[in-house]
Amino acid sequence: MATDYDAIFKAYDVRGTVGDQIDADGARAIGGAFARFWAASGSDTVLVGRDMRPEGEELAAAFGDGVADHGVNVVDVGLCATDMLYFASGSLDLPGAVFTASHNPAGYNGIKMCGPGAAPISADTGLKAVKAMAVAGPDPAAAKGVRSTRDLLSGYVAHVRSFVDIDALTPLLVVADTANGMGGLVVPAVFDGLPLVLDHLFPELDGTFPNHPADPLQPENQRDLQERVVALGADVGLAFDGDADRVFLVDETARPVSGSLTTAIIARSILESDPGATVIHNLICSRTVPEVIAEGGGTAVRTRVGHSYIKQVMAESGAVFGGEHSGHYYFRDNFRADSGLIAALMVLEALSRHPTGLSGLVSSLDRYAASGELNFAAGNAGAVIQKVAAAYSDAPQDRLDGLTVDLGDWWFNLRSSNTEPLLRLNLEARSADEVDRRVAEVQTLIA
Repeated sequence: MATDYDAIFKAYDVRGTVGDQIDADGARAIGGAFARFWAASGSDTVLVGRDMRPEGEELAAAFGDGVADHGVNVVDVGLCATDMLYFASGSLDLPGAVFTASHNPAGYNGIKMCGPGAAPISADTGLKAVKAMAVAGPDPAAAKGVRSTRDLLSGYVAHVRSFVDIDALTPLLVVADTANGMGGLVVPAVFDGLPLVLDHLFPELDGTFPNHPADPLQPENQRDLQERVVALGADVGLAFDGDADRVFLVDETARPVSGSLTTAIIARSILESDPGATVIHNLICSRTVPEVIAEGGGTAVRTRVGHSYIKQVMAESGAVFGGEHSGHYYFRDNFRADSGLIAALMVLEALSRHPTGLSGLVSSLDRYAASGELNFAAGNAGAVIQKVAAAYSDAPQDRLDGLTVDLGDWWFNLRSSNTEPLLRLNLEARSADEVDRRVAEVQTLIA
């Protein structure tokens, strides 16, 4: 099988089905290309990790072979969550790659890559070049790179815990559903010895996902967590995706808390101790987020969707924190990288300091109704966006990322997917009935 490079190289990472789109030969070629790309910038060592998917060990080993064949050293960090790889890259100032397909189902695998210091890599800042070198074929060095292993779990645990005041934590009962993903490794390690009570659902590392998919963005994948929270009378539920870089919250009544409201909770906590700080939010976050930032005396900065854009703006603005509606939370002191576990601990600290229950914390923030992200097939996305823009030409609009239209009591964003031939609609209004009515209105134009 020949690796289908056009299919697997996405805007921010590499991802595809194992066997027909990516195999060990392709992983070896990409490893060699990644090594050459960073060797040209002076890096002589690459970090390599993997998640729990069955093919990960073979693919990561092949990638490492490709790196070593091109004269670059390989440090194998073994099984790791994606944010653990970012920690390794940031603390050691080395480029890195972790084999994971995040929330995708069994049968998928891929590679998330970063530069030294956990610097983001996108199509425009390295992925296209890596792809071109992989397609061109190997250019092996005279001497092979040295291979070694390194255990970074204890250092990662200490780093994650440094974001909260451990003494402020109270014995909250926390249910964590790690869905047989990498949270099964890192969540108990971080919680061990803390004044928190952990009830752990599906902790076994199993990339076949025997219980439910590791995609907590889908409501059906939160049901086991919700039932457990109610059955135990727990204070909070945490749902992690497959590579554990994202987390979603469930309150003590089993009600899901959106990524926007989680961003607002963390932003408010940060601004209590760092008034005047700059906080990033992407343009599909609820209006609640910039309102809370302003109320806390902070400066809100709006960005495009996607980690590479957020990390770039964080670097430019000196922002202390950034949040996305999709459950990614970025921290300046985490090398501007995202971490589900850091976000989770910060929410638990906020709950410990403000013992109103998570529903109480959320109540003052839950100000609007939202559609969630709705997807529509689009043969000519640009033409559809132009048509929708023309229909609302009298309203304020911007093109930061797709089309955003502000109609006073309601607003929407319509943008093309970075990875699929889809248009994505996010809409927010004062009430659920208004959301339904306005979604139908915009959907008619899209159709």
